[in-house]
Amino acid sequence: MIDLKKEQKASIARSPFRYSFAAKFFFISMDLVTGKKTTLSKAKLLEKLACIPYRAWENRQYKRLTCKYQDQELVGKAKEIMIWGREAQDNEYWHLLVINEKMKEDNIKDSWYLAPIVSCFMTGTYGLISRTLAFFNISRAFLFNAEFEDHAEHIYAKFVEEHPEMDKQPVKSDLIKNYGDFQNWGDVFRRIALDERDHMNNSFVFAGRPEAVVQYEGMPEQPEIK
Repeated sequence: MIDLKKEQKASIARSPFRYSFAAKFFFISMDLVTGKKTTLSKAKLLEKLACIPYRAWENRQYKRLTCKYQDQELVGKAKEIMIWGREAQDNEYWHLLVINEKMKEDNIKDSWYLAPIVSCFMTGTYGLISRTLAFFNISRAFLFNAEFEDHAEHIYAKFVEEHPEMDKQPVKSDLIKNYGDFQNWGDVFRRIALDERDHMNNSFVFAGRPEAVVQYEGMPEQPEIK
């Protein structure tokens, strides 16, 4: 069992990773569009973007498998990335469903930037950036994703801190119960924050930066890079 409240406090206490200029520019750009304050609409946009890099990497690895199928070492590494990418993008999609369920429960409407024409433009642009980065420098793509996930972890941890009332809101939705066994909405979002830490850790491993992994009790095993 993982102490979610303990890990939330650890997330808040831990200083963010030293972000690159590109990551800082990306986060500032998001704040200009959505505002600095974390809202459920902003979190939903975050999750719409979060699965895109994993999808881009999976597509790239399929091409490598087809073109380099005789290189068993490369094939092994490509499969590791694909397995991780599928699991991560499925998990990010769960986050999107969970946040949408909370908004429905609280009768909160989507902000203007979640309108199809706006969000499609943003996800399309981010998809182009992700594919380009993966094509030219896959290690840097992993590192950028680690920065993104570190940022997301801190956002969710602080969001729970800013909304203590969620600890008194019981989870009744069957959809949320399929995501995990939680007694209240505060723990749901603490788990999302911890998921983002796991994604960050795996990104660091694949980027060749295992020393940056944030250890904690009960964490899943890290992938083995062949």
